[in-house]
Amino acid sequence: MIAVTGPTGNVGRALVERLVAAGRPVRALTRDPRGARLPAGAEAVRLSLDEPAALFEGATKLFLYAQAGGDHTPRLLAAARAAGVRHVVLLSSGIIDSGADENHPIHVMHATAERDVRDSGLTWTFLRPNAFAANAFQWAPQIRTGDTVRGIFADGQAAPVHEDDIAAVAERALLDDDHDGAAHRLTGPEAITNAGQVAAIGRALGRELRFTELSPDEAGPELFPHIQPDMLPALLKTFAASVGTPPEITDTVRKITGRPARPFAVWAEDHTDDFKG
Repeated sequence: MIAVTGPTGNVGRALVERLVAAGRPVRALTRDPRGARLPAGAEAVRLSLDEPAALFEGATKLFLYAQAGGDHTPRLLAAARAAGVRHVVLLSSGIIDSGADENHPIHVMHATAERDVRDSGLTWTFLRPNAFAANAFQWAPQIRTGDTVRGIFADGQAAPVHEDDIAAVAERALLDDDHDGAAHRLTGPEAITNAGQVAAIGRALGRELRFTELSPDEAGPELFPHIQPDMLPALLKTFAASVGTPPEITDTVRKITGRPARPFAVWAEDHTDDFKG
């Protein structure tokens, strides 16, 4: 049995779908089992820390989303180990070992999660993706209602990684025996600007979309609904640094899964329904 936290998120859902398709027993730990809409074959269980041991009964491996346990992650991991879990695959972040400021809130969050996992006594694998292609969902409300996307840093560059490529690596790390102690850095296969991402979404939709650049001073929750407000100032500095700076590109997805990572244009084609009004 493989326990999966964050099963309704982009990566977690893709991983659950993969494991179910492979015939593996999956327990999806979610705060809303009824509303999770998981594939048939996945056992949906409420993620509650009241009786954490019950979450992991019969499980031997765990996929852990860094924010799943919050400050209670050590308790969650202790319960998993006591119940028989032996290996944890943590969805961390490429900000670790990237040279970024260690006081950056995203660095702090994921470094803390990695430390908790290391201290748990479980064997582990860390997945450290850089930019998610799914971050482009921030533009979905604008794209559904018009052909102009207002955003910041039109020339900011990234190598966005498809969530299913992350899930494919997670699947191998959970099912294979040669990933213990590994920290896998994951990216997409090529650099693309923010304006280029918007144009690619437009091509997938059969529309011509325009990116209108705003000053960072105009950035707020309406442009970044998926980002906690207290994290936005630090992220704006990170985004600014991406202008004129080629992103890191790895071939980790190909090495581990046997097929290359998918470019952003493929991600856009896979998600056209998410951008339609």
